[in-house]
Amino acid sequence: GLVGSEMCIRDRVGKNIMNKWCQSCGMPMKQDANGGGSLADGTITTEYCSDCFVGGKFTQPDFTAEDMQQFCFEKITACKIPKFMARMHTKKIPALGRWTNS
Repeated sequence: GLVGSEMCIRDRVGKNIMNKWCQSCGMPMKQDANGGGSLADGTITTEYCSDCFVGGKFTQPDFTAEDMQQFCFEKITACKIPKFMARMHTKKIPALGRWTNS
């Protein structure tokens, strides 16, 4: 995973992306420098970002949706984004695929 302001600096990916947002953290997939997470065989998946899903496994397997909200809120505010904006971006996390399919 990324720490501090590393998350703020992302390369834009000009690929045809199926999911608009990571189904674990809600990050816009177009901001994922790797174009998505990876399956066990190394294939790229656009269901989850490369911060959340690597080698067919979640990088934070014990997280609840609430844990992910707090984690993302802290990362977003570390990028000097106002707290109200961070709350707006993290409030949809519990409705994403990872948290509704379990």
